[in-house]
Amino acid sequence: MEEEVRTMMYWNSGGWIWMIFMSLLWIVLIGLIVWAVVRLTQQPSRHDDARGGGPAPRETPEEIADRRFASGEIDADTYTAIHERLARRRASQHR
Repeated sequence: MEEEVRTMMYWNSGGWIWMIFMSLLWIVLIGLIVWAVVRLTQQPSRHDDARGGGPAPRETPEEIADRRFASGEIDADTYTAIHERLARRRASQHR
């Protein structure tokens, strides 16, 4: 009878260990699933390039002027002056 009681006691403590292990296993498994779903459904950031790797390339001054002119931030005279000034600067740098 004493052996029976001892066996039941060890089985009972083993059951608690098993229950804790299974709970942790499920928590980790659910966490991995949530992480995978978030990772797969996440939109790429604005700073990622088209290949999905590094940061987007910096805009050149000409591209900035083009964008600002297209959006109406600057008028045609300012746009022309910017391009002429940039061309002069670029020419002086190459001398």
